[in-house]
Amino acid sequence: MTLVKFKNNNGFGREGYVPSIFTDFFNDYLTGDIIPRSLSNTVPAFNIHETENDFSVELAVPGMQKADFNIEVENGVLTISAEKKSEKKEEDVKFTRKEFSYSSFKRTFTLPDSVNPDKIAATYENGVLALVLPKKEESKVKPVKAIKVS
Repeated sequence: MTLVKFKNNNGFGREGYVPSIFTDFFNDYLTGDIIPRSLSNTVPAFNIHETENDFSVELAVPGMQKADFNIEVENGVLTISAEKKSEKKEEDVKFTRKEFSYSSFKRTFTLPDSVNPDKIAATYENGVLALVLPKKEESKVKPVKAIKVS
């Protein structure tokens, strides 16, 4: 068993004076990281469901467009990635303000041999990227066949 000691040093000279969430935010802000490192390295949550005929993969990726996604299959590995860049510019008489936003992720899945990579289909609706990975005909579960003894 490993014990890890946590020290909430908030920079005010008194431990525990300000909750950790506030110190993490202000420490990131004061060191130049406007978006805290804990929030910038995220990957979308996903669900995988298997049926008789296929696998379904769903990723929660709100705020994206269909054109932001890149889905590839190579050597039995499914790679799903997305990249979104945006720029917002506001001009007034006294100032000009530009905001840049950038987000990206990359997920890889090793496909089982039973998946037919040529028939994978993807849709994006209401912030959910859904992929259907059909199984090969020879790997589908076939009904039990009764054999009579003669």
